[in-house]
Order: sequence, then structure tokens, then C-alpha cells
Amino acid sequence: MTEKILARASEKPQLSPGENIWINVDTLMTHDVFGPGSIGIFKREFGENAKVWDREKVVIIPDHYIFTTDERANRNVDILRDFCLEQNIKYFYDIKDLSDFKVNPDYKGVCHVALAQEGHCRPGEVLLGTDSHTCTAGAFGQFATGIGNTDAGFVLGTGKLLLKVPPTLLFVMDGEMPDYLLVKDLILQIIGEISVSGATYKSMEFVGTTVESLNMEERMTLCNMVVEAGGKNGVVSADSTTFKYLEDKTSVPYEPVYSDEQARFLSEYRFDISKLEPLVAKPHSPDNRALARECKDVKIDRVFIGYCTGGKTEDFMAAAKVFLNSDKKVKVPTFLVPAAQKSWMDLFSIPVPGSGGKTCSQIFEEAGCDTPANPSCSACMGRPKDTYARMNKPMVCLSTANRNFPGRMGHKEGQIYLASPYTAAAPALTGYVTDPREFLH
Repeated sequence: MTEKILARASEKPQLSPGENIWINVDTLMTHDVFGPGSIGIFKREFGENAKVWDREKVVIIPDHYIFTTDERANRNVDILRDFCLEQNIKYFYDIKDLSDFKVNPDYKGVCHVALAQEGHCRPGEVLLGTDSHTCTAGAFGQFATGIGNTDAGFVLGTGKLLLKVPPTLLFVMDGEMPDYLLVKDLILQIIGEISVSGATYKSMEFVGTTVESLNMEERMTLCNMVVEAGGKNGVVSADSTTFKYLEDKTSVPYEPVYSDEQARFLSEYRFDISKLEPLVAKPHSPDNRALARECKDVKIDRVFIGYCTGGKTEDFMAAAKVFLNSDKKVKVPTFLVPAAQKSWMDLFSIPVPGSGGKTCSQIFEEAGCDTPANPSCSACMGRPKDTYARMNKPMVCLSTANRNFPGRMGHKEGQIYLASPYTAAAPALTGYVTDPREFLH
């Protein structure tokens, strides 16, 4: 599928892995961390008064270091704002009042979720972003990958980029997903199987009955972590689920692309999902896979549920289900950070099935969790020291995030275990890594 998308974008009849091609970019996204650098390169190379190639194809989303008093972090957002005013950028999701994100109607939250919710993800297109988890958008059947500041500066000026066509790995996932598993378990299984370098500069294409049964938020979680296996991009075929999600999101016409039946893949991996168990990735690598039940003696200091990987509405619904079933209070600090403003609102408005009408926020409050925080990347990249829930001292954290490298959430001696929202909520109730089946069954 990736070869066909890139063939269309390069205006060629067909392509083969390894070819170097110039592609036309449909959407370029940048944010407050790498936006200023990309803008600087654009101005240096194209001139102080140069205009971007298309003001409606540039999407700028402040989301990483937002709710902080760090002057340099705040300055980055100011640079974005000035550039967007200068260039008349149509899609700038600004935030000015940091005291209450809700009074900023344009602010959306984490870029990877906001891109989808605001209709910037469309089948068959090319979406590039100055963030390695831009691959999340592959869930929509498009080519989406992260690029650096230099490439982004060039795209800003030309709308084009030189890329090498990646070979494709096929991941076939069949079987009914057990009620104690979530998609995070599936991608941790895959990364544990092929390692953090197993898909280096390769496309990861996901197919099978399990994949077809996933909703869009679940598919986004699956594609979000392909870069943790070294993948260039991840992709899921667009289908009725995709089209229904996009109905009220975009009016831009799009044309899906699909792999041919006779398509050749570099390698093929098959998984019977019905046989999998809840997983964690132990410190300090996403491929350090282990069964949750094998880590029951690991004491944790805190739980973090949120981020682009685990902070969508579906993720919080899953965590709330565990808390609801247990009827217990959390034993360690449990932080909740929605990925987007819409997700934050859903926590306070959508009833959790089987709860008698209670919302996620009510269930979390009854369980003793911290109040849901402002939607942002928060401690996933624990940079400014006043970042909410940052690990400012050595501790053990169980997180729904996508990376657990040393220093990722703040202190370089901190230990991070990665898991699904189910497998994050269960340890919050016990103080130890816990198989969620203890509370789900």
C-alpha cells in the first residue's frame, strides 16, 4: 500500500523499494518543539519574506511544553504564533490563556490525536510531521511519517520532499481479541517479537480480522508505536470504519489506496490474538516485553494514563472499567492526562457502560485518582521541571505512553513500564504490576 501511495504522490505509475523519489506533500504538521527550528531553516534558505508553498496545507499545533512557566518553552509558542500571523496559516491551533485551556477554543491538545479529530488525516494522502509519532495517522490508510527540521523547512518552501521507498513488512492479526486485552498489548507483542530495530526504515502494514474489528482510536494506537520498532510508517487499509469516522471531520475529497492481492512483502508475521496475554514493556526499552503476571513483584510508585498512545476516550473508558469493577481506592498516585480537548470533555460527559450512568471523571474521583489534567503531552516528554506529573526524582512509573528510555519522563534514573490502560489501572489499585484479569473477571 505504501508503494502505491508514494507512486501517486510522485506521479509515477509504480515504484519499488529502494527507489529515491520526489513526492508532493498533502499536509505538513509541526508543533512547539520543532516548529521554531523548521521556521528558522525555511527563512534562512528561502528568505525572510518568503511565503509557504500552501497556507492551507500547513498545520501547526502547540502541544508539548504548554502548561509551564519555562520562558523558552513559552517563547516557542510565541514564535509559532508570529509565523502563522505572518503567513496567514489557516490551521493554527493556538493557546493564549494557560490558566484555563477551555477558554481557548482553537487549542486542541496532542497533535497526533488533534490531526485526526480535526479532519487532517485522509486515506491515500501523504502527511509529514516534525514528530516521530506522526506515523499514528497511518491508521487512516495514508503515508504518514516523522521528518526533521531541515526537511520540514524545505517542505514549507516547496511542498515536496525526497524520500526513499521503504520495503513493507506484513503483520496478519486474526482471532477474536479477549476482553482483557487492548490494542496496546498487540503492538507491544509485535515490538517484542521483532525488536526496536526490526522494522528499521520499513513500512509496517497491518491486516487480518482482528485489525478489521478495531475502531479508529484503536488503529491509531497500533500505528502510533511502529516507530518504536524502527518503522518508517505504519498503515491500515481504509474501510467503512474509516469512512464513517471521517464523515463529519472533513469535506476534502480523498481516494483510498489498497494493496494488490499479488503484492510482495519483505517478510510476513502472523499472530493469533486470542492466545495473547496482557503485556508490559520493562525498562528501558519498548521491546523489553514481559507478561504482566510475570512482573507481579515489581512495586510501582505511580501510574500515568494518557498521552497520544493511551489518552484517547477509548483508553479512559477502559481504565474506568477496571476501577469500576474493583470498587477500590488507588494505592499510588494516579495521573490522568487526556490527549485532546475533546477527550477531556468526554471524560465528564459520556457514561461508562455498566456504570449506572457514571462518567469516567466520576469513577476516577471515587477511586482516588488525580483530577484529569489539561490535555497535552505532559510528562511523556518530561522536559520543563514544572511539567505536570514529571518524574523529578528516581521512581518507578507504569505508563500508557510509547517510550520508556532513561530520562524520558524526567529523571534519568526513573524506571518506566509501558502497558495498556487496563494494565495501568490494575497496578494503581495494588501498588504492584498486576494482570488486569484480576479485576476484569
